[in-house]
Amino acid sequence: MDNVGRVSRPDLKVPFTTGYAANYILENRHLVPGMAVLTKPFAVDTMAARIRSMI
Repeated sequence: MDNVGRVSRPDLKVPFTTGYAANYILENRHLVPGMAVLTKPFAVDTMAARIRSMI
């Protein structure tokens, strides 16, 4: 994962959405604290809840 935004803002929260690579991301530990994956398809209320939990 490209963390360019987090270089200047290390506490930046980053939600990712994916339709196919969630297992790859999670299994290979590409996420660091403050990042989350939401797999497609998802309901808007699910996305809103995920964002609320991150901030």
